Amino acid sequence: MGKASRRKKDAAGKTKVAPAPYTARPFAGLPGEADWVAAHEILPAATATLTLRADAVPEGSPQTVTLATVLPMAWPALRRDDGSVLIASQSGSTSGDPSRDLAQALLTALAAEPGAPVTQVPRASAQTPRLQDLLDTSADFDVTIHEGFDFWVDGQEVTGEAADSLERANESVVPTTPIESAPATYWCRIGERTYIRHVLADDEDAATTALARLHAKGEAHLGEDRRLLGAFRAGGLLVPVWEVPADTEAADHEDVIADFTSRYADALAATDELTPDERRARNGLLSRQVTLR
Repeated sequence: MGKASRRKKDAAGKTKVAPAPYTARPFAGLPGEADWVAAHEILPAATATLTLRADAVPEGSPQTVTLATVLPMAWPALRRDDGSVLIASQSGSTSGDPSRDLAQALLTALAAEPGAPVTQVPRASAQTPRLQDLLDTSADFDVTIHEGFDFWVDGQEVTGEAADSLERANESVVPTTPIESAPATYWCRIGERTYIRHVLADDEDAATTALARLHAKGEAHLGEDRRLLGAFRAGGLLVPVWEVPADTEAADHEDVIADFTSRYADALAATDELTPDERRARNGLLSRQVTLR
């Protein structure tokens, strides 16, 4: 379908652009899809470097930009005095496709004057490029977890209200650490309780079925003291959540997560029909699932 066929005219003869279509897996096709979902939904203070396609952005644009989970004042994007660009993955989606929303923020920031925060972004439409159109998808997506938001000021000394604002933001950060034995797996401590959240990179329906196979055999837990609480849906992927002993750290769970990923891979590869126990386990998982945005 051509672009012209997606446009309509109003009574005054003005061209109306179709809204951005809903996309169930907005970050599919990008390297590290599961980590993109984590950055968009669950990571508190994190950054990643994005490499731009030179043929897809305005001439003179920087070669790389920084993705940050959150920026000051909930800005969607920021262009610093030196011309560098940051975009916020958790600034909120205004369409059915977060990839287009972030691409719109990126293009708006690239067009902004240096030293200017982007406080508002035009609503993405069907004509807006997606991140998949603007980024070099051959480059790895490596997420860096920070203890706080000091990266906002990039080593500059801040005082007064700015310092107070940064301190408040840092105090709100949920302690989070990646677990290295599996991709997109994060230990976090919320209040007095500790959890592991693992973004599964497979089709949500297939991942739910695999998790149900494990649950029916009592193999979905990470051990007697590491119980599966359930799973939520985010960005078209499934995210199991385990509660673990409150006094444990991320490194304490490397082996059990590695064991789980091996069991999960076997369950994902299974092709036989679900048994009655597995169907009941699947229905139970579905009944407890929550969708983020």
